[in-house]
Amino acid sequence: MSIEPGVGKSKRSADDANGKSFVGPEDLRGYDPASALSVPGSFPFTRGVHRTMYRDKLWTMRQFAGFGSAADTNERFKYLLAHGTTGLSTAFDLPTLMGRDSDDKLALGEVGRCGVAVSTLSDMHVLYDGINLGEVSTSMTINAPAAIVLAFYICVAKKQGVPLDQLRGTLQNDILKEFHAQNEYVFPPEPSVKLVIDTIEYCTQHMPLWNTVSVSGYHIREAGASAAEELAFTIADGMAYTQLSIDRGLDVDAFAPRLSFFFDVHNDFFEEIAKLRASRRMWAHIMRDRFKAKHERSWKLRMHCQTAGVTLTEQQPMNNVMRVAYQAMAAVLGGTQSLHTNSMDETLALPTEEAAKVALRTQQIIAHETNVPQVADPLGGSYFIEKMTDEIEAKAYAIIDQIDAMGGVLPAIDRGYFRRTIAESAQAEQRRIDGGEQKIVGVTDFVEDGTHDMEMLKISQDTEDKQVSKLKDIKAKRDVAKHQAALTRLREDANQDKNVMPALVEAAEADATVGEMMDTMKEVFGAYGGGPEW
Repeated sequence: MSIEPGVGKSKRSADDANGKSFVGPEDLRGYDPASALSVPGSFPFTRGVHRTMYRDKLWTMRQFAGFGSAADTNERFKYLLAHGTTGLSTAFDLPTLMGRDSDDKLALGEVGRCGVAVSTLSDMHVLYDGINLGEVSTSMTINAPAAIVLAFYICVAKKQGVPLDQLRGTLQNDILKEFHAQNEYVFPPEPSVKLVIDTIEYCTQHMPLWNTVSVSGYHIREAGASAAEELAFTIADGMAYTQLSIDRGLDVDAFAPRLSFFFDVHNDFFEEIAKLRASRRMWAHIMRDRFKAKHERSWKLRMHCQTAGVTLTEQQPMNNVMRVAYQAMAAVLGGTQSLHTNSMDETLALPTEEAAKVALRTQQIIAHETNVPQVADPLGGSYFIEKMTDEIEAKAYAIIDQIDAMGGVLPAIDRGYFRRTIAESAQAEQRRIDGGEQKIVGVTDFVEDGTHDMEMLKISQDTEDKQVSKLKDIKAKRDVAKHQAALTRLREDANQDKNVMPALVEAAEADATVGEMMDTMKEVFGAYGGGPEW
């Protein structure tokens, strides 16, 4: 059986599986279940990172939330927690993601539109007001300014009286995938990665329960990569962070257990399950054999999954409920530790409360009504699943070998390898859609006249105006001497190649803004990919 690259679906014809429409034991000759599978919770963790998986503890149910002001999002957080969300997942607006303040001229019209606006420590205090950071796990989806947002979070925890060693959560903090796909980078690749290693080092020393990086295949896949490419590029990025942390002088077993992974789950049900199973087996062997990690916790790939935003359609948006349900089931059968289910209206706007609740209920129905969580890796041993797992793993290793031959991830970025590969896969997928080979229900087939009548969440201009006014007030009232001294320290530490996390915490406490801290580091690191306005 062959697996061709593709987005959302891998082409399989009647000629696959050696001309058969099924896979049997003859297709797995030489296959050794003991070494390839073992049992759940045992090396190489193909069948899951825990022996009992969901029987003892369900996956964390997260709903990506963030819009408007910090107060708006705080209200949504509390709504989701009241309806059964077991972890928070924070989405930031585009200015924040790009390291710009809400009053920046390039932020005009974007403040709070695609996530929550956070420019100052004050915003972060409001965002988590009334939410005990010692009791809830928080995920923050941000990359270029990730170290700054982490500094804000640390300051909020201190104000709440929560010790840093009790904080649980995940910082996405995966800048490499920005250069592959998402484009939300600010500094050049090398200093960008240096900031990631700073956070890994700081959290290893002070925040042992915190996941320092969520190595993200999600955005790579959304940009058009195939399942095998998503897997390979994600694992390669994780290997890069691991090697650079070791080069910093960190013990691999001290930081590796707090690297986490983030995968996209598309429509090809079995391929997605195989991809997640293969990811664990690959990471276990790479950490043990390549990086010589000695502890079992370092070998375990722990993952968050999200259903595929790119598969959602504006046409007949109720169909998205079914897409998300099947994708969520694949994530659960694949053994995820955390899951976000997209809302049916996300292709139209940020989710309404009702749509977010339906998405959350989708996970809860899988967890509590289907009985699926009662058995770890229930598809393990299927001829089809095992052959597909082997093949997607082999394809991913072949891609990693190409990256290694180029000298690693950073040289491959410079050569344009990732972007070119993703673009070619995206183009091939579009040709399949245009040619009618791949159907999209409600778009290419089973089309209906008329438009949707769904309620949409709209962010008013008043939100931006109030955010800008608040920011200007903070700038006018802060201690100027303390503020300038903190930014001076940040500039000096960056110049001297020190770990900048302590300086960022000091700057946050001095009411320095996201934009000011980014601009200070930009003086040292430079900017990447833009002109003087960048």
